[in-house]
Amino acid sequence: MSYTNQRTAYGNTLVELGSENRNIVVLDADLGGSTMGKMFEEAFPERHFEMGIAEANMTSVAAGLAQSGKIPFTNSFAVFSGGRAFDQIRQTIAIGRLNVKICGSSSGLSDFGDGATHQSVEDMAIMRALPNMTVLCPADANETVEAVKAMAELDGPCYIRLNRNNYPNVTEEGRKFEIGTPSVLRQGEEIAVLATGYMVGLALEAAEQLKDEISVRVINVSTIKPMNPDALKKAVAGCRAIVTAEEHSIVGGLGSAVMEVLRNEPKPAEFVGINDVFGCSSHSYEDVLKYYGLTTERVIEAVRKAAGF
Repeated sequence: MSYTNQRTAYGNTLVELGSENRNIVVLDADLGGSTMGKMFEEAFPERHFEMGIAEANMTSVAAGLAQSGKIPFTNSFAVFSGGRAFDQIRQTIAIGRLNVKICGSSSGLSDFGDGATHQSVEDMAIMRALPNMTVLCPADANETVEAVKAMAELDGPCYIRLNRNNYPNVTEEGRKFEIGTPSVLRQGEEIAVLATGYMVGLALEAAEQLKDEISVRVINVSTIKPMNPDALKKAVAGCRAIVTAEEHSIVGGLGSAVMEVLRNEPKPAEFVGINDVFGCSSHSYEDVLKYYGLTTERVIEAVRKAAGF
């Protein structure tokens, strides 16, 4: 089944996995109608736990369920699932390497109407700083389906970041998700654009618009941690400069993670992301993205700068 919304893809995939594995359980923090945990609740009410507006407690309960052999998925807005429950995630789940899956829904600026308090622009930095934590940021709904399947198979803590809004798929439906491995979506010889989440689609649009000017390779980096160093270096091989693009702060996010791996590579780099500020409310997703420079035009500008134009 094809989806155009990551949350819907997530909820339906949880139901599919739940029908195959009775150890999968789902916990929500009063946001099941938004995270789409409600889909699992409707299918398996005995394995769904409504924890109320209490992410810290939800996370502790999930840790206990994991220790009893269950595979718990916790759901809330990204700013709450990781931020409000950080102490419980760190002290219990990450240190204990517990098999808990954390969903950060409505991530980045995608909850455009609620402003800075609900827009998580730092969650990838927080989660990837935790030892033992795997961090995923799928490009679209198609990739979300396969990423959720992969995280369910993974034995250990995992965080997945999902967008709130509908937008077109840019990845192949049904393609197996390999944790840690970036994928080249468009071949190019001069500049490598490494993008994650919603920004992958904009990177592809930028490469198409630049095709008669600069040869741009587009790489989908859907695993923020761990990054396979050999695979990443192979993905950018031959390109003389790189651009990273993310709907996240440029502090500690994709750009930082990429440069940590490529620190010994003699390639200049440009970063497209949120410049160390919080979000703000807007009348539309497109307006808030434009305000923060998360646009096709900004990617084009960064590519040209990286190319020396």
